[in-house]
Amino acid sequence: MRTWQVGDVMTRDVATVGEDTPYRQIVDVLIRRGISAVPVVDSFRRVLGVVSEADLLHKIERSGHPDERRVFEGRRRRTAREKADALVAKDLMAAPAVTTQAEAPLPAAARLMDREAVKRLPVLDDLGRLVGIVTRSDLLRVHLRTDAEIREDVVQEVLRRVLAVRDGLVTVQVRGGEVTLDGRLDRRTAVELAGRLAAQVSGVVQVHNAIGYDVDDTTLMELDPVHATPVA
Repeated sequence: MRTWQVGDVMTRDVATVGEDTPYRQIVDVLIRRGISAVPVVDSFRRVLGVVSEADLLHKIERSGHPDERRVFEGRRRRTAREKADALVAKDLMAAPAVTTQAEAPLPAAARLMDREAVKRLPVLDDLGRLVGIVTRSDLLRVHLRTDAEIREDVVQEVLRRVLAVRDGLVTVQVRGGEVTLDGRLDRRTAVELAGRLAAQVSGVVQVHNAIGYDVDDTTLMELDPVHATPVA
Protein backbone atom coordinates (compact mmCIF):
# COMPACT_ATOMS: atom_id res chain seq x y z
CA MET A 1 0.00 0.00 0.00
CA ARG A 2 1.55 3.25 -1.14
CA THR A 3 1.19 6.36 0.99
CA TRP A 4 2.21 9.90 0.11
CA GLN A 5 5.89 10.72 0.28
CA VAL A 6 7.90 13.93 0.47
CA GLY A 7 8.30 13.87 -3.31
CA ASP A 8 4.52 14.17 -3.71
CA VAL A 9 4.31 17.53 -1.94
CA MET A 10 7.76 19.15 -2.17
CA THR A 11 8.59 22.25 -4.24
CA ARG A 12 10.92 21.32 -7.10
CA ASP A 13 11.74 24.81 -8.36
CA VAL A 14 13.98 25.75 -5.45
CA ALA A 15 15.60 29.16 -5.09
CA THR A 16 19.22 28.80 -3.97
CA VAL A 17 22.26 30.95 -3.21
CA GLY A 18 25.97 30.25 -3.19
CA GLU A 19 28.18 30.44 -0.13
CA ASP A 20 29.60 33.81 -1.29
CA THR A 21 26.21 35.39 -2.07
CA PRO A 22 26.05 38.82 -0.35
CA TYR A 23 23.57 39.66 2.41
CA ARG A 24 21.54 42.11 0.30
CA GLN A 25 21.20 39.62 -2.55
CA ILE A 26 19.90 36.94 -0.17
CA VAL A 27 17.29 39.36 1.12
CA ASP A 28 16.29 40.11 -2.47
CA VAL A 29 15.84 36.39 -3.24
CA LEU A 30 13.61 35.84 -0.20
CA ILE A 31 11.39 38.84 -0.92
CA ARG A 32 11.18 38.26 -4.66
CA ARG A 33 10.28 34.59 -4.28
CA GLY A 34 8.03 35.09 -1.26
CA ILE A 35 9.91 32.54 0.86
CA SER A 36 11.36 32.59 4.37
CA ALA A 37 14.60 30.65 3.82
CA VAL A 38 16.95 29.57 1.06
CA PRO A 39 19.40 26.64 0.79
CA VAL A 40 23.08 27.43 0.27
CA VAL A 41 24.57 25.12 -2.37
CA ASP A 42 27.92 24.49 -4.01
CA SER A 43 28.58 24.09 -7.74
CA PHE A 44 27.32 20.49 -7.61
CA ARG A 45 24.04 21.55 -5.90
CA ARG A 46 25.11 19.90 -2.67
CA VAL A 47 23.49 21.65 0.28
CA LEU A 48 25.95 23.39 2.59
CA GLY A 49 23.41 25.02 4.86
CA VAL A 50 20.26 27.14 5.00
CA VAL A 51 19.86 30.89 5.47
CA SER A 52 16.53 31.91 6.99
CA GLU A 53 14.89 35.21 7.82
CA ALA A 54 15.88 34.62 11.45
CA ASP A 55 19.55 34.51 10.45
CA LEU A 56 19.20 37.77 8.53
CA LEU A 57 17.27 39.60 11.25
CA HIS A 58 20.23 39.62 13.64
CA LYS A 59 21.74 42.48 11.62
CA ILE A 60 18.55 44.51 11.96
CA GLU A 61 18.14 43.70 15.66
CA ARG A 62 21.62 44.97 16.45
CA SER A 63 21.66 47.86 14.01
CA GLY A 64 22.93 50.96 15.82
CA HIS A 65 23.56 48.96 18.99
CA PRO A 66 26.89 47.18 18.54
CA ASP A 67 27.66 44.68 21.28
CA GLU A 68 31.01 44.52 22.92
CA ARG A 69 32.56 41.10 23.16
CA ARG A 70 32.42 39.62 26.61
CA VAL A 71 34.94 37.43 28.30
CA PHE A 72 32.25 34.91 29.16
CA GLU A 73 29.82 34.82 26.26
CA GLY A 74 27.14 32.19 25.73
CA ARG A 75 26.96 30.34 22.43
CA ARG A 76 23.60 31.83 21.51
CA ARG A 77 24.79 35.40 22.10
CA ARG A 78 28.03 34.76 20.23
CA THR A 79 26.18 33.25 17.25
CA ALA A 80 23.79 36.22 17.12
CA ARG A 81 26.69 38.68 17.18
CA GLU A 82 28.60 36.81 14.48
CA LYS A 83 25.57 36.69 12.20
CA ALA A 84 24.87 40.38 12.79
CA ASP A 85 28.38 41.08 11.45
CA ALA A 86 28.17 38.53 8.60
CA LEU A 87 28.09 39.73 5.00
CA VAL A 88 27.84 36.53 2.93
CA ALA A 89 25.81 33.32 2.99
CA LYS A 90 28.52 31.02 4.35
CA ASP A 91 28.73 33.16 7.51
CA LEU A 92 24.97 33.56 7.84
CA MET A 93 23.76 30.01 7.21
CA ALA A 94 22.80 27.37 9.73
CA ALA A 95 24.95 24.31 9.02
CA PRO A 96 24.86 21.44 8.53
CA ALA A 97 21.37 21.55 7.04
CA VAL A 98 18.72 19.09 8.24
CA THR A 99 17.68 17.27 5.05
CA THR A 100 15.44 14.48 3.81
CA GLN A 101 14.82 12.47 0.64
CA ALA A 102 11.92 12.38 -1.80
CA GLU A 103 11.06 8.78 -0.79
CA ALA A 104 10.64 9.66 2.89
CA PRO A 105 7.08 9.20 4.24
CA LEU A 106 5.34 12.41 5.28
CA PRO A 107 5.06 11.36 8.96
CA ALA A 108 8.83 10.77 9.07
CA ALA A 109 9.48 14.23 7.62
CA ALA A 110 7.09 15.81 10.12
CA ARG A 111 8.80 14.06 13.04
CA LEU A 112 12.21 15.17 11.77
CA MET A 113 11.08 18.80 11.55
CA ASP A 114 9.69 18.64 15.07
CA ARG A 115 12.75 16.94 16.54
CA GLU A 116 15.21 19.35 14.90
CA ALA A 117 12.96 22.41 15.38
CA VAL A 118 13.13 23.43 11.71
CA LYS A 119 10.40 24.74 9.41
CA ARG A 120 11.66 23.25 6.16
CA LEU A 121 13.81 20.42 4.82
CA PRO A 122 15.95 20.50 1.68
CA VAL A 123 15.29 17.30 -0.28
CA LEU A 124 18.33 15.45 -1.64
CA ASP A 125 18.80 12.72 -4.23
CA ASP A 126 20.99 9.64 -3.76
CA LEU A 127 24.09 11.67 -4.64
CA GLY A 128 23.33 14.34 -2.08
CA ARG A 129 22.21 16.93 -4.63
CA LEU A 130 19.29 19.29 -4.03
CA VAL A 131 16.11 18.24 -5.87
CA GLY A 132 13.45 20.07 -3.87
CA ILE A 133 12.39 21.57 -0.58
CA VAL A 134 9.49 20.67 1.71
CA THR A 135 7.94 22.96 4.32
CA ARG A 136 5.50 22.39 7.15
CA SER A 137 2.67 23.79 5.04
CA ASP A 138 3.59 21.37 2.23
CA LEU A 139 3.12 18.44 4.61
CA LEU A 140 -0.37 19.65 5.43
CA ARG A 141 -1.38 19.43 1.76
CA VAL A 142 -2.05 15.73 2.22
CA HIS A 143 -5.16 16.74 4.16
CA LEU A 144 -6.53 18.58 1.14
CA ARG A 145 -7.41 15.22 -0.40
CA THR A 146 -11.14 14.81 -0.88
CA ASP A 147 -13.19 12.34 1.13
CA ALA A 148 -13.93 10.47 -2.11
CA GLU A 149 -10.20 10.02 -2.83
CA ILE A 150 -9.56 8.77 0.69
CA ARG A 151 -12.49 6.35 0.54
CA GLU A 152 -11.27 4.98 -2.79
CA ASP A 153 -7.85 4.21 -1.29
CA VAL A 154 -9.33 2.52 1.77
CA VAL A 155 -11.61 0.34 -0.35
CA GLN A 156 -9.16 -0.50 -3.13
CA GLU A 157 -5.83 -0.63 -1.32
CA VAL A 158 -6.73 -1.76 2.19
CA LEU A 159 -9.84 -3.91 1.86
CA ARG A 160 -9.48 -5.37 -1.63
CA ARG A 161 -5.76 -5.52 -2.36
CA VAL A 162 -4.19 -6.12 1.07
CA LEU A 163 -6.94 -7.91 3.02
CA ALA A 164 -8.84 -9.45 0.06
CA VAL A 165 -12.17 -8.63 1.70
CA ARG A 166 -15.19 -9.43 -0.46
CA ASP A 167 -17.38 -6.53 -1.50
CA GLY A 168 -20.29 -5.93 0.83
CA LEU A 169 -18.67 -7.26 4.00
CA VAL A 170 -17.33 -3.88 5.13
CA THR A 171 -18.72 -0.42 4.50
CA VAL A 172 -16.52 2.66 4.38
CA GLN A 173 -17.68 6.20 5.06
CA VAL A 174 -15.40 9.24 5.06
CA ARG A 175 -16.32 12.68 6.31
CA GLY A 176 -13.78 15.45 6.84
CA GLY A 177 -10.96 12.93 6.61
CA GLU A 178 -12.48 10.75 9.37
CA VAL A 179 -12.98 7.17 8.25
CA THR A 180 -15.74 4.96 9.67
CA LEU A 181 -15.50 1.21 9.05
CA ASP A 182 -18.51 -1.00 9.67
CA GLY A 183 -19.57 -4.55 8.86
CA ARG A 184 -18.27 -7.94 9.92
CA LEU A 185 -15.21 -10.12 9.29
CA ASP A 186 -14.33 -13.61 10.43
CA ARG A 187 -11.29 -12.79 12.58
CA ARG A 188 -10.43 -10.11 15.11
CA THR A 189 -6.89 -9.77 13.74
CA ALA A 190 -8.33 -8.89 10.32
CA VAL A 191 -10.52 -6.23 11.91
CA GLU A 192 -7.62 -4.69 13.79
CA LEU A 193 -5.38 -4.77 10.72
CA ALA A 194 -8.07 -3.07 8.65
CA GLY A 195 -8.17 -0.23 11.18
CA ARG A 196 -4.39 0.16 11.33
CA LEU A 197 -3.98 0.18 7.55
CA ALA A 198 -6.86 2.61 7.03
CA ALA A 199 -5.17 5.00 9.44
CA GLN A 200 -2.07 4.94 7.21
CA VAL A 201 -3.95 6.08 4.11
CA SER A 202 -2.79 9.57 3.12
CA GLY A 203 -5.17 12.28 4.33
CA VAL A 204 -6.89 10.23 7.03
CA VAL A 205 -7.44 12.22 10.22
CA GLN A 206 -8.96 9.47 12.36
CA VAL A 207 -10.42 5.97 12.01
CA HIS A 208 -13.57 4.77 13.77
CA ASN A 209 -13.45 0.98 13.53
CA ALA A 210 -16.89 -0.54 14.17
CA ILE A 211 -16.28 -3.81 12.31
CA GLY A 212 -17.45 -6.88 14.20
CA TYR A 213 -15.80 -10.32 14.12
CA ASP A 214 -16.77 -13.95 14.54
CA VAL A 215 -13.62 -15.38 16.15
CA ASP A 216 -11.18 -13.75 18.55
CA ASP A 217 -8.05 -15.32 17.08
CA THR A 218 -5.79 -13.10 19.16
CA THR A 219 -6.56 -15.42 22.10
CA LEU A 220 -5.57 -18.45 20.02
CA MET A 221 -2.29 -16.84 19.04
CA GLU A 222 -1.50 -16.08 22.67
CA LEU A 223 -2.18 -19.69 23.69
CA ASP A 224 -0.21 -21.26 20.82
CA PRO A 225 2.15 -18.65 19.34
CA VAL A 226 4.25 -21.27 17.53
CA HIS A 227 1.43 -22.76 15.42
CA ALA A 228 -0.80 -19.73 15.16
CA THR A 229 -1.00 -18.26 11.69
CA PRO A 230 -1.06 -14.47 11.57
CA VAL A 231 -3.38 -12.66 9.18
CA ALA A 232 -1.82 -12.17 5.75
